[in-house]
Amino acid sequence: MSATPIADHALLSDCHSSALVDTSGSVEWLTFPRFDSPSVMARLLDDHAGHWSIRPAGDFSSTRRYLDGTLVLETTFHTPSATVVLTDALAMGPDNEGHRLGRDVPHLLLRTVTCVSGADELEVSYAPRPEYGLVVSLLSETPGGVTARGGAEWLVLTTPVPLSLTRGTGVGRTRISAGQTLYFALHRSTLEETPAHVWAEDEIAAVLDRTVDAWRSWSTLHQSYEGPWQDLVHASGRVLKALTFQPSGAVVAAATTSLPEGVGGERNWDYRYSWVRDASLTMEALWVAACPDEADDFFAFMATAAASGVGPDRALQIMFGVGGEHDLSERSLPHLSGWRDSAPVRVGNGAWGQQQLDVYGELLGAASRLTDQLHDLDADTRRFLSALADAAAVRWREPDQGIWEVRGAPRHFLHSRVMCWVALDRAVALADVIGDRSRVGEWQRVRDQIAETVVREGWSDTAGAFTQYVGTDALDASTLMLPIVGFLPATDPRVLATLDAIEERLTDERGLVYRYRTEDGVDGLAGEEGTFLLCTFWLAQALAMAGRAERAREVFERAARYVNDVGLLGEEVDPATGELLGNFPQAFSHIGLVNAAWAIAEAEQRVPTG
Repeated sequence: MSATPIADHALLSDCHSSALVDTSGSVEWLTFPRFDSPSVMARLLDDHAGHWSIRPAGDFSSTRRYLDGTLVLETTFHTPSATVVLTDALAMGPDNEGHRLGRDVPHLLLRTVTCVSGADELEVSYAPRPEYGLVVSLLSETPGGVTARGGAEWLVLTTPVPLSLTRGTGVGRTRISAGQTLYFALHRSTLEETPAHVWAEDEIAAVLDRTVDAWRSWSTLHQSYEGPWQDLVHASGRVLKALTFQPSGAVVAAATTSLPEGVGGERNWDYRYSWVRDASLTMEALWVAACPDEADDFFAFMATAAASGVGPDRALQIMFGVGGEHDLSERSLPHLSGWRDSAPVRVGNGAWGQQQLDVYGELLGAASRLTDQLHDLDADTRRFLSALADAAAVRWREPDQGIWEVRGAPRHFLHSRVMCWVALDRAVALADVIGDRSRVGEWQRVRDQIAETVVREGWSDTAGAFTQYVGTDALDASTLMLPIVGFLPATDPRVLATLDAIEERLTDERGLVYRYRTEDGVDGLAGEEGTFLLCTFWLAQALAMAGRAERAREVFERAARYVNDVGLLGEEVDPATGELLGNFPQAFSHIGLVNAAWAIAEAEQRVPTG
């Protein structure tokens, strides 16, 4: 059973695929060549599903950081006799500066070990397990390294430490002394590459330097936010960039699958796909945390992925594979025990077949925010944006599964209707960009009709707040979006009452916000879940917009204290233990952090001084 805390991991990304490395120097998750590819290493989900560890052989403690402006990880091991630094990165290609981060990457995991002082023994353990641990690779020695064949994978490990190979696992030890550096690399090769390409020390050093420079170039060109929690905002911007699939412009919701929303429960989902909602909100957050030069690519990706049509008679699919794939059929992997025995482990995601009406508003909201970055939209993309508004205008009265993708019965969720209002409101504002003014009158008429209906049917006198869906008194954190998207002013008495109700009745003892109360049974699933970091940041953002900047800061700090040692957030927090839960790192949480920090900065600028 894998039990390492989720927060003990750090993300590596080449904007194609991802790896997670824990505090002891073990790669516990690795996918090649895409985020959603079958894992090569997945000890995160089962002890037998693969890893690659480089660590001191005896007792040690460790600290770690990302090199400034990068996602290149530096772990420092402190032993009784030495200080050793491990540097990890997924390599960037030769032309990856500025606007080109993630182009033509070599699918190469780099690892270097430098002894800063003293001397000690290192231990290396290498166990590739392709296809989510189903395949035990055949390992063979090659000069300077080890090849691994198994399933569809042909991996070449460059290692200066000779490994003893037994049953698909290589282990070895070596002594390292002050001033010495060891160079390792794991390359996803092709079967045609014969002999296997083992990387020379100078090649590894050069590619690592190039990767550091590429990240720093991107950060320097794109990250200009200056305000409260600047370091956290910039780190979140890099995380959001790291979750972008460069070849298509898609954005994944998280780097992992099946890390649970409740320990031992069934709320375990695959988040390595591009949700329209999450990706659109990522584009908006990048507007704050980094210049979103990906905007053109993202909207082109969405228009292409949805090329089969969207409109009044055809709903927009709510998520796609990173290459634009539609069929994301869900299945379980019974051979994996799951993190802390949280089964089932799933790949694919059944939500791809759901109707979620909020996606029209999220896409058009992102387009509105990013107007300055959308240059010379092609005719297909303009038609696509216009069709989104038409679909919202017709479908807004229909029940759906909502923002939280409930697996119970569809309902008339308030948030979905509000986001249909957003779709039409933004389409009116974007009419000239879209190139279609003929629909403006109809869009305005339906927008106003939605607004009247939401206010009439969404408010509950009993709850003293806007509620989850029509006909209930249950609270839902998604109603915090009413002021955030501009549906009502944050100072409206009904909005203020809703903020108070959520803070009083939808939070845990730490003051973190639940999405909703699972005991109400709306989501059709057994068990409980943690508090949602995104929702807590929403509360901070809404409080800031309401002029309660000091209170907003308090709420922000509650959520921000769960950032791990390298600036990463999961999806949820366990109410009992305070541990991070859910897939990791979670784009939603970093989006919430960025937007809340920006809203607080804006609110504090409005407060008169003197």
